[in-house]
Amino acid sequence: MAQALRPKTASGLFATDGKSHPLQDSLLVLTLALGLLAFITALVSDDLHLLSSWAGLVGILVGAYGQWISVTTRERFGIIVGLGASGVGFLLGMAHGGLFGGVF
Repeated sequence: MAQALRPKTASGLFATDGKSHPLQDSLLVLTLALGLLAFITALVSDDLHLLSSWAGLVGILVGAYGQWISVTTRERFGIIVGLGASGVGFLLGMAHGGLFGGVF
């Protein structure tokens, strides 16, 4: 029964391998924040299309890099949720006026 007595080695909420991953955790939080911002502003008003489309685009880029360097499954799961919200916010922002909104 020695396998049942494993020590608790996880140092962070998203680190399941016992090591800290500050860069990956920061990218996860940033992707989730940008995705939430893009999604909410795209749903609230058509006039916020500049904010939602740019936040969505940056969220997609940050999430893609975070997915590329992520180490654990928990990090990847959160990044995918943020990528989905960023993608929806980006596409709705593009449908309501785009990245430049008639400036060009």
